[in-house]
Amino acid sequence: MIVMSLSLALQQAPAPAQLAESPVARIVVTPATPVVTAGDTLRLAAQALDAGGRPVANASIRFFGAGARFEARVDPTGLVRAGAPGVLPVRVVATVPGARPSAPATIHVRMVARPAAAIAVSPAVSRLLVGQRVTLRGAVTDDGGEPQADAITWSSSAPRIARVEPDGRLVGVAPGRATITATAGAAREAMDVTVAPNTIRRLEITGGAAEARTGDVLRFGVTARDLAGRETAPPLPAWSVTPGSALVDDDGAFVAHEPGIYTLVASLGSVSAEMTVRIRARDARRPTRTVGRLPLGIQAAEFWPHPDGRHAYLSTSADRLYALDISDPAGIRITDSLVVDARHINDVQATPDGRLGVMTREGASSRRNGIVILDLADPAHPRVLSEYTETVSGGVHSIFLYHQPRFGLHCYLTDDATGSLRVIDLSDPRNPREVARWQPRAELAGNYVHDLDIEDGLAYLAYWNDGLIVLDIGNGMAGGTPTAPRVVSQLQYDLDALYRDVEAEGGFGFIRGTHTAWREGRYVFIADEVFTARPLGFAWPNRNDLGKANGRVQVVDVSDIRRPRIVAHYESRDGGAHNVWVAGDTLLLGDYQGGLKVIDISGELRGDLRAQGREIAHVHTGDARGVVPNAAMAWGAFYVNGLVWVNDMFSGLWAIRIEPREQQRVQPAIP
Repeated sequence: MIVMSLSLALQQAPAPAQLAESPVARIVVTPATPVVTAGDTLRLAAQALDAGGRPVANASIRFFGAGARFEARVDPTGLVRAGAPGVLPVRVVATVPGARPSAPATIHVRMVARPAAAIAVSPAVSRLLVGQRVTLRGAVTDDGGEPQADAITWSSSAPRIARVEPDGRLVGVAPGRATITATAGAAREAMDVTVAPNTIRRLEITGGAAEARTGDVLRFGVTARDLAGRETAPPLPAWSVTPGSALVDDDGAFVAHEPGIYTLVASLGSVSAEMTVRIRARDARRPTRTVGRLPLGIQAAEFWPHPDGRHAYLSTSADRLYALDISDPAGIRITDSLVVDARHINDVQATPDGRLGVMTREGASSRRNGIVILDLADPAHPRVLSEYTETVSGGVHSIFLYHQPRFGLHCYLTDDATGSLRVIDLSDPRNPREVARWQPRAELAGNYVHDLDIEDGLAYLAYWNDGLIVLDIGNGMAGGTPTAPRVVSQLQYDLDALYRDVEAEGGFGFIRGTHTAWREGRYVFIADEVFTARPLGFAWPNRNDLGKANGRVQVVDVSDIRRPRIVAHYESRDGGAHNVWVAGDTLLLGDYQGGLKVIDISGELRGDLRAQGREIAHVHTGDARGVVPNAAMAWGAFYVNGLVWVNDMFSGLWAIRIEPREQQRVQPAIP
């Protein structure tokens, strides 16, 4: 969850009447139109002037960031550290002893992408047949491996042999050799291609099916025959499909987003084959029923069930953690509470054996945050066992408790102050100690691990501007351990290009990043947290305004764990992605301002999951009695005891049952 600082300009008590008016009439900032490259720094300077344009003596000037907390930082002296492209509003305030503070000046620092340094071209084509068409794609990265949105220019050394169109379509024209070059800025990538005569006279489409539902992935192939009818090894055909509400990849994987009749075509030069596929609606919708509610009257945060199934814990955007009895979902009860020195308890989790718990702390008045270790011997009445603040006093946002027989119990946590992953040994929970720290690029603005999931000795880190990072912490594939994590792979994608259409009124831009990750089967589901920096107009309790929620859940195929790739996505129309929970073949999503979303993720996943009709249910969790009346702000959802439990920041805790469909049809089951 993002806590934005949209107004950090000297929030002071009203000035005493005896203070004089400020002699400062205006503040001049240089450079006037600042631009900084992502990953670099820029020094701003300012001068306070009076009404006559003269410098004001004894003026003290301070700079404050007014947004983009995770994309950039500015210190009080005016040093800007840029982590990602975007816009950083900076408020500048000048004070003079004995006078009231002057009106702040606002300047917008434009953060631009780093120059292109490399291009990766796919597919890797070394041989073409005359008439064969292949669409080339290029992934542009900077010198740090970050994705860039630079346009690619394609060229051929011999267009009469192999021609390449501006959009990357490569065509074999005549037998011979040619070099195909992709260029983006100073980056270049060349690929040698041999064009051979085309002896194929007939194609046949194989595999797949003649009928399916929206969202079902059908895999087609081709058989090629020469003039004598002999089967020959086919090169990569060009696939196409009509109408346009379906996708077919280079490998012949087909998925339709809408019901209808589709014509699938495989072509190789002048030779082609086609097949008709009939697609019916997925029919995934199911009714819901609210079984129970727990309004809080205080802003809720994370929910975590105890392994016994009877108890649970609910943190708050305040100083307290609630222990709950959820055995009767129609009568959820608070059994106890713990109050600690914190403004925000973002996360709470129990160990699988239910003996210990950990909760996080941010915003402590003592400025010593960190984690609190809980004794859960009596699940209804947790008590503080110990705490750890020594190296993470700046605040902890998220945690994951993970036990390995070889290494014992560790708490993996996100450190607000440095953006790093910290590993805390809890083998002796009364004496926790840090045993490791890891981050990809130390002390860079925007380099921040926001959340993580751990499965089978692999940690999946949602690393904001750095995308998804997979670490070996005991699996063995990369030689990692809890005390020495090792990188397995990383998936980076261009967040700014992906969310370019997000509202950015007033020059404030938007805040976005890879927020959370969940490994399930061959996929990792990552949620992008995206907010406009323009406030919606309602005031959060004890917080500044927050903008419109956006963002999508990206489906990452990790069947080849060293080469993760995005294959599908779900993007809500009415809210944004926050936390996810997977139960069998169903994904539960805290949709922020949209409420709860329940999504069918059965089978292979490709393309736009929402367009395919995979949404099983939607519950708007706003309440007239909420801390923000009638507004939903669903944090996440959990599947416990046959119910979906939704923790909404404004309206508290919901227990929801997904009802059976009235008509018995094929439907993914919720466990």
